[in-house]
Amino acid sequence: MKNKKLKKSAIVILSIITLFVVLSLGAFLSFIYLKSPVDRNSNAVIEVKIDKGTSVNDIAKILKQRELIRSELVFKICVKLSSKTLKATVYNFKKSMSTNEIINSMSDGNIYNPDLVRITFHEGKTIKSYSERVGKYTNNTADDFMNKFKDQEYLDSLINKYWFLDDSIKNPNIYVSLEGYLSPNTYEFKNKKVTVEEIIEKMLDQTEKELEEYKSVIESSNYSTHQYLTLASMLELEGTNSENRKMIAGVFYNRLKLGMNLGSDVTTYYAFHEEMNKDLKAAQFNQSNPYNTRAKDMGGKLPIGPICNPSKESIEASINPTTNDYLFFVADKHGKIYYTKTDAEHNKKIKEIKDKGDWIW
Repeated sequence: MKNKKLKKSAIVILSIITLFVVLSLGAFLSFIYLKSPVDRNSNAVIEVKIDKGTSVNDIAKILKQRELIRSELVFKICVKLSSKTLKATVYNFKKSMSTNEIINSMSDGNIYNPDLVRITFHEGKTIKSYSERVGKYTNNTADDFMNKFKDQEYLDSLINKYWFLDDSIKNPNIYVSLEGYLSPNTYEFKNKKVTVEEIIEKMLDQTEKELEEYKSVIESSNYSTHQYLTLASMLELEGTNSENRKMIAGVFYNRLKLGMNLGSDVTTYYAFHEEMNKDLKAAQFNQSNPYNTRAKDMGGKLPIGPICNPSKESIEASINPTTNDYLFFVADKHGKIYYTKTDAEHNKKIKEIKDKGDWIW
């Protein structure tokens, strides 16, 4: 009888210990999760101002309201455990920061710069478009920015500095040297006095980061960086997402292999400096120009250079296309893309789209 009581007691104690371990482990894992970034993939900058005298409790509320932390309680516990003092100033946080990273940043006390200039350069836009933003947000004019791409000595210095640049950018038939090479992104500069060189090289630094993972592939392929960026710029304007850009890239490679011209309208618009919201004339489509892939003398050729500054997604598509056996594609006004193998199928699809009233024009 005594042994049975001992066994029952042992089972009870073991159950209690097991329950304690399970609860402790669950609490620990929950704590780790609640300290983690709210969104690891977010790069959006969120400005947070902390006034003097703001308590840790109030700071926790502010951060929770801005969706920068998962738990006010965990934030306060982490502050307590760190024994750090949070400084009052203005911070630029991201949702990809963990609770500890935010606390460390607030302990260091980021120096708020009221003169900070932040400029967003969008993908699919030209350097001319970028120059207008430079003129708007800095002390430089749009012409200051554009003229720098004509400075041969400066271009040579960039070729020597960046592995992905070569004399292709100095071809006299290229409209704007470095078109396609300036990585679209949001950049921060100390103040409006930032130089044109600083802007350009900060953008090229970002391009280098994005191209680095493809460096070995590019160097071992039959295409140059310039050609990949040229194709990527076309894909940026022809496609709407990663999937269809990769499909379109496959179509373009198929046409190049067969010596066909790429027949891309977006290159014709760029060739003749036309906005893409108007119709082109038949004469323009047929006119010889090193950018115009609709011209008959462009069989098996890419444009002489990029026609816009592409996103990393489009660069990825140009380097890693989706293999297919299509030779034609056309999009309707809803952005849906149709792929066909013959000219007859292509024309039939265009007629179907027009008959439905879905033609883009």
